[in-house]
Amino acid sequence: MNFKARLKQSLCAILLGLLGASSLTGCQTQMGGQTLPSAFYLHDDVQYFPAGSEELLPNQQRALDEYRAERQAQRDGLNAP
Repeated sequence: MNFKARLKQSLCAILLGLLGASSLTGCQTQMGGQTLPSAFYLHDDVQYFPAGSEELLPNQQRALDEYRAERQAQRDGLNAP
């Protein structure tokens, strides 16, 4: 065998090996127009996002207002006779 033939054969073997390995990785697939989960979806970590305001600004504003009110109450309590 000459060098070009061996190189071509080696590249084909590598390509087939990569193709075979990628088919065993458990990625999402599409069948009949549907996106199906991986084969390991039962073992995946569950992500839970509690209901609430998705904007952080109102939460931060409320926390800042509560902090200022507590500080004012502490000042008024310390300054009272």
